[in-house]
Amino acid sequence: MSMKLYVGNLAFQTTNEELQDLFSQVGSVESISLVTDRDTGRPRGFGFIEMGSRTEGEAAISKFNGSQMGGRSLTVNEAKPRENNGGGRGFGGGRSRY
Repeated sequence: MSMKLYVGNLAFQTTNEELQDLFSQVGSVESISLVTDRDTGRPRGFGFIEMGSRTEGEAAISKFNGSQMGGRSLTVNEAKPRENNGGGRGFGGGRSRY
């Protein structure tokens, strides 16, 4: 079973290829998703990597959490499921004019 990792504190110039090269040192990389700002398209400095197995994911956390890439100290841990907090672009929550 695969394991999804959160990778933070990335330099804004980091590419998918650089992450592929780095994380493939510890196992098979199933997918990479660098997060960009919805409005500007600019990188936000973090992303998600799916490793082929839990063992490979744990090896990646051990090896790369706190390591240097692009002059920055990486944060690597298991990604937490996205929470639906009821926010977003729904109705309500605005001020009443009356």
